[in-house]
Amino acid sequence: MADTQALGREIGAQLVAGDVIILDGPLGAGKTTFTQGVAQGLQVKGRVTSPTFVIAREHRSLVGGPSLVHVDAYRLFGEDPEGHSDTSADPWGALDALDLDSELDEAVVVAEWGGGLVEALSDSYVLVSFDRESAVVADPESEARLITWRRVGRG
Repeated sequence: MADTQALGREIGAQLVAGDVIILDGPLGAGKTTFTQGVAQGLQVKGRVTSPTFVIAREHRSLVGGPSLVHVDAYRLFGEDPEGHSDTSADPWGALDALDLDSELDEAVVVAEWGGGLVEALSDSYVLVSFDRESAVVADPESEARLITWRRVGRG
């Protein structure tokens, strides 16, 4: 966990308003822990917890930098991580209702489960992938996570 947070902190310190980060990985892989590190790097207010029940949570800067908007995009698709479904869900309408594109002037958006939806907010984004299964293949007792990231699009 400490390494995951440290990586998030290092990346967070480099982010600027308008940056979009999409976190991809299974439940319990470290997405929220990584976001806690991003929050430390951005120097924002408030305790970062999973936004599962509120969909999005904003953390304002303590130092005049960008705010952090932490989103649980999984819920926008009409499901929660345990697989409970809402067939009437409109993910595009829900994303639009969050008005994240206007927030990008003053914020960094970090979206858990955001692939396939949140990338519409920006011409480029950073995709951070969490893999907790590869290490387990070699050692079933392993708690290791492999974290990779890459910029997608221009920028």
